Amino acid sequence: MISRREFLQSPILLAAALKGPLYAADASAAIAPRFESVPASRSGITWVHENAMSPQRFLPESLGPGCAFLDYDNDGWMDLYLVNSGPADFFQPLAGQSPLKNALYHNNRDGTFTDVTDRAGVAGGTFGMGVAAGDYDNDGYPDLFVTAYGRPMLYHNNGDGTFTDVTNRAGIAMSGWTTSAVWFDYDNDGRLDLFVCSYVDYDLRQGLLCADRNRDGSLYYHYCIPHLFKPTPSALWHNNGNGTFTRVTGTAIDRALGKALGVVATDLDNNGLLDLVVANDTSPNFLFRNRGKGQWQEDGVKAGVAYSASGNPRSGMGVDAADVNGDGFPDIVVANIDHENFSLYESHRGDFFTDAAPDHGLAQATRLMSGWGAKFFDADNDGRTDLLLANGHPDDLIARRAADVRYKEPLLLFRHDGRRLRDVSAQSGAVFANAYAARGLAVGDFDNDGRVDALVGCNGGAPVLLRNVTPPGHHWVGVRLQGTACNRDAIGARITWSAGGVRRSRFRSGGGSYLSSHDPREVLGVGTAAKIDTLEITWPLPSGRTERLTNVPIDRYLTIVEGRGIQG
Repeated sequence: MISRREFLQSPILLAAALKGPLYAADASAAIAPRFESVPASRSGITWVHENAMSPQRFLPESLGPGCAFLDYDNDGWMDLYLVNSGPADFFQPLAGQSPLKNALYHNNRDGTFTDVTDRAGVAGGTFGMGVAAGDYDNDGYPDLFVTAYGRPMLYHNNGDGTFTDVTNRAGIAMSGWTTSAVWFDYDNDGRLDLFVCSYVDYDLRQGLLCADRNRDGSLYYHYCIPHLFKPTPSALWHNNGNGTFTRVTGTAIDRALGKALGVVATDLDNNGLLDLVVANDTSPNFLFRNRGKGQWQEDGVKAGVAYSASGNPRSGMGVDAADVNGDGFPDIVVANIDHENFSLYESHRGDFFTDAAPDHGLAQATRLMSGWGAKFFDADNDGRTDLLLANGHPDDLIARRAADVRYKEPLLLFRHDGRRLRDVSAQSGAVFANAYAARGLAVGDFDNDGRVDALVGCNGGAPVLLRNVTPPGHHWVGVRLQGTACNRDAIGARITWSAGGVRRSRFRSGGGSYLSSHDPREVLGVGTAAKIDTLEITWPLPSGRTERLTNVPIDRYLTIVEGRGIQG
């Protein structure tokens, strides 16, 4: 058995594992992915986001909400968490109204959900933004970190259907304006640490409002462009292993001032250490390289991901990472605002990146779009990486100032055809003809049929639950990894599988998209192949072991425990 470090640092071993190339043509039939919107009358999800929109257009009103897939009770079915607004210095809910609450919906296993928020104790209470789910104490139950304009909250999962607010007890209390967050093990001690994005320095007492005039000369307020506000440092919290956290200071992360909205944790250079890519709004994106032993290097400019090709910072919002071109190194997508184009940074062995968005038609399709949620996943189980985008302009009055831009925008789906990503939105269901004020985007298989579904949080509206109804024809295996020496969520694992003469690989990144958290299971598509020949798991450090499994059953979910193989 070879170690993870030997595997990843050996060019010969890595090249052998990834020979192919991964996305060469195979026997998989071209099946167009399709999605349908599940109405509230069918799902039972009646919760609606309150954005607190005011005539003054205070900026926090425009950014939420986030959402999550998680299995909070470990019954094998994905539940839903939705983040709402709440009291803030600029907003007080009207007296006599029902209090604004986040929502936890239990999956009834029949396509419907039941609101269990109050019983679970996760209603929130501040002006919520996003959510990150992760098992920080390795007890087998996912915990929740909820970001906010105001006080974020750490909810510990008690394992009995309830949660406890342990924010103060954990020493993780923060103030200001936090957005996306990600659980990941940056020091490979087997415990999940936490990175929290901090947005701009914003306070009602600043008295900064933005206005323009209608054609009749009357004044109206609109949401300010964020470059008017000062940047802030994001926060890295080290897991002490006793239920408490310590903020890491004196590093490049603590010193870097940005306007962070999205984050993904992934191993960009295959050295066994998780790096961070941070999407910043109207300021340069960050690439924090993990140098080990607690050291970080901000490398965004050098790596080519900080600016546009013309050298300008863009309005980065959502971000994700996956190996799009099949060379074994993660590529990066960043969703930007209208007239900036979205970015698809193609990796050159993790050293530097070039924007390949025009080569995939992504730049052209998003020219007038404003993107938030962005997530790579396999929509049709052909084994290749597809991309779903959730869009909507942050300003509901934008059409008064830009005739070619709209507030509500359609979702976009890009399918990988073996050579590049192609926009297949028009062929993928009526839901893609609708327009939304979309923000957070989470992916997960809520009906356990092996086809990955999606959940979209909409600003000031009801969430959109997208059921994947892609026609059958492609096989799959769903893998839930359970670490023992490494972190229990196995963030940082590499999965490699062979089927039908094609060898593919996937890295288990942490976080990604915008304000949202995803199904922890990995659905591996095998196309028309009748079986999986081999399945290899390279577990994260501190063990770093590689396990090779054969006779793997397909078209079902499996639990694979580090060092013990398939357990169910």
